[in-house]
Amino acid sequence: MTPPRIDMPPAPEALLPAARPAQAHASAPLPSDQLLQGRKAVEISHNGSVYRLQATKLGKLILTK
Repeated sequence: MTPPRIDMPPAPEALLPAARPAQAHASAPLPSDQLLQGRKAVEISHNGSVYRLQATKLGKLILTK
């Protein structure tokens, strides 16, 4: 006869987010062409607001709310 299975709660460290190297928190530059993907403008949703990121003819970026 096999003993009944007892489910144990997870260890406290299993409930914490996985440890990451310090560099993972630093943001690496994201190329604008990766964001725009060939478009002149994109809309970005952030904290309940929508922003518009657009590239100008002179190669500059404009971010508006």
